[in-house]
Amino acid sequence: MENVAAKQLNERGESKKNTGPLIIFIVTIVLVAVALWQFSTGTSEQRPVDSSELLTIAQGEKISATKHSEEVINDSIELSPDAVTDVTEELVVTVKAPDIEQVIALPLPPLDESDAWLQGRLPELTWRNELLSLLITEDIIRRFVVFTDNFAQGLLAYEYSPFIPPKVKFAVDEQSSNIDGEKNVWQWDSATSKRFDIYVDLLRSIDSTTLVQWYVDLKPLINEAYSELGYEDDFTYTLQDAINRVLDMELPKSTMNVTRTSVMYKYHDPQLEALDDSDKLLLRIGKENLLIIKSVLLEVNEKLAK
Repeated sequence: MENVAAKQLNERGESKKNTGPLIIFIVTIVLVAVALWQFSTGTSEQRPVDSSELLTIAQGEKISATKHSEEVINDSIELSPDAVTDVTEELVVTVKAPDIEQVIALPLPPLDESDAWLQGRLPELTWRNELLSLLITEDIIRRFVVFTDNFAQGLLAYEYSPFIPPKVKFAVDEQSSNIDGEKNVWQWDSATSKRFDIYVDLLRSIDSTTLVQWYVDLKPLINEAYSELGYEDDFTYTLQDAINRVLDMELPKSTMNVTRTSVMYKYHDPQLEALDDSDKLLLRIGKENLLIIKSVLLEVNEKLAK
């Protein structure tokens, strides 16, 4: 009996001695597997080793090294549904772009066929539709481009004016002849500037934002008409030059007397007569009308600059 007992104790000792290296081998495999997973996924967070797991292995639980490795990995990456939702919402907030107003480009007709298309849209431009009769509806875009290009250079291309001419002709105060003893010199009749009032009313009835948006929409056709004149640059620079010419115009404080040596009136002051034709047109428009035009064009110019 004693020999048998001694033999059993000896076998148990050898068994414990043989299982020791096996336990160390299994634990080493588990730690290596966890380390490899962390490096392969790019995470820097370290998962603490649970001592209870090592104790379970040491006590001889029947858990294979492969199965235990899978459990450790699955346990490390397991996320609750709420956690997944939170992460998704956070990413959405981070990636969400600012609100941007989408501008839908309108399909444009060919330049040669744009008159009918524009005439159909003109009532949208102003609440004073009765004043649209002031516009010449033939070659609208080309007229606008040619007249603006000439105006920016100080010239007046009357044959390409976008508007019909005023029905009331220029007039002077016939009772004021022989001013300062000079013959054929008349005082400026400020009432003659009122013939431009309806044109200014049309401009004033148009919202500057709408006007600029129309310009942006029609820009391809406008640039096409501009290139027909032999230009290669952007027409917007020419338009801004024309606008700045109006904004920079200052009316003289003195009375604008006129003289006539032929059928045409001229300014008696040589400095006024030396002005560009476009500037002299602004003088004839009158002070009040010019101030209104300046206020509208100032808003337009600011929005074009943006």
